[in-house]
Amino acid sequence: MLAERMSKHNVDCWLINTGWTGGKFGLGKRCPLKVTRRIVDAVHSGELAKAEYETFGTFGLSIPTSLEGVPRELLNPQLAWADKEAFNKEVRKLGVMFQRAFALYEKDVKPEVRLAGPQI
Repeated sequence: MLAERMSKHNVDCWLINTGWTGGKFGLGKRCPLKVTRRIVDAVHSGELAKAEYETFGTFGLSIPTSLEGVPRELLNPQLAWADKEAFNKEVRKLGVMFQRAFALYEKDVKPEVRLAGPQI
């Protein structure tokens, strides 16, 4: 229903990381507030909608490749992690958790909704 209304009214949806970057909790650090503010300002001004994007594999998310004033590694979380193996492990773990939680609802949704979930 949300997707239908977003499509009908031509609405964009933005997922902004305001949490940890560069490692899981305890290893990484908080995303700086000034970076979060810059990204939100770019959403409001329409600047982010005009940016170039790359696809974040497992979850199929579109990530801007650049935004003035924001380090690239804060746009693409994989770039912020020094330990790429640990990053991939955490992404897979999150994807599996999502799939398990969604399994309760799979029979009630259209195939395209099921296919929009994480690809592991």
